[in-house]
Amino acid sequence: MKKQILAVTAAAAVAVTASAADKIVIDGSTTVGPIAKAFAEYFMAANPDINITVSESGSGNGAKAMMNATCEVAIMSRPMKETEFKAAAEKGIQPVAHVVALDGLPLLVHPSNPVQDLTVEQVRKIFLGEISNWKEVGGPDREIVTISRDTNSGTYETFAKLVMNKQKIGGKCEYVGSNGAIRQRVQSTPAAIGYAGLGFVDKTVKALKINGIYPSQETVQTGEYAVARPLFMYTDGYPKLGSPLYRFMTIHLTEDGQEMVEEIGFVPVTAY
Repeated sequence: MKKQILAVTAAAAVAVTASAADKIVIDGSTTVGPIAKAFAEYFMAANPDINITVSESGSGNGAKAMMNATCEVAIMSRPMKETEFKAAAEKGIQPVAHVVALDGLPLLVHPSNPVQDLTVEQVRKIFLGEISNWKEVGGPDREIVTISRDTNSGTYETFAKLVMNKQKIGGKCEYVGSNGAIRQRVQSTPAAIGYAGLGFVDKTVKALKINGIYPSQETVQTGEYAVARPLFMYTDGYPKLGSPLYRFMTIHLTEDGQEMVEEIGFVPVTAY
């Protein structure tokens, strides 16, 4: 009887281990989300026994999910903060950063807006509320509607650092929960301006030149575009060589991975 119980217990342990090995949970940035989803579909097509789920709750929440051991991969559009590393260490988590792509942060306006080019300083003043009408920067006589990512977003953190110089965004600004929501608000609001990842630029919105440079894969790659950043995936320690997680985390270094990154609209790290 004892042997049977031990055998059942051992079998259950093997099943739990196998189940954990057959699943990869990803959570975090809405910017990195399209890359993670493309990689997940590609990986699962080649490995039908592996299930990968991707959630987009924001970079900060991705870091929290890793600390709480509810995901294997935290996707982030900014580096982890010192406070996050400290909190992770206290829980025995060792975050390892994997830069999977490079990204520009275009300033988006409605296609009907005649403004073509702004300086970083002008953008800062617009989001501070110091420039409040489009006529002040060569546009129509219309009050500017500023749209920002929520403060838990890595995209927000990047914008705050590279554009706002860590000055607080003005009180009239509207905050939304994803890059897609930024684009939707700009699509439907002729006086709006917002910012999103390079992969979110399409025909429904217009990306502005910043300091005379248009945001594109080429100008991000050369470093000419001023508002650019790396995109990250974090794991707890370096994945075990040959494991499903290791194979997933190295897709961005393959030719197929690089093509997927480019098709989504970002810049492969191997092209930098």
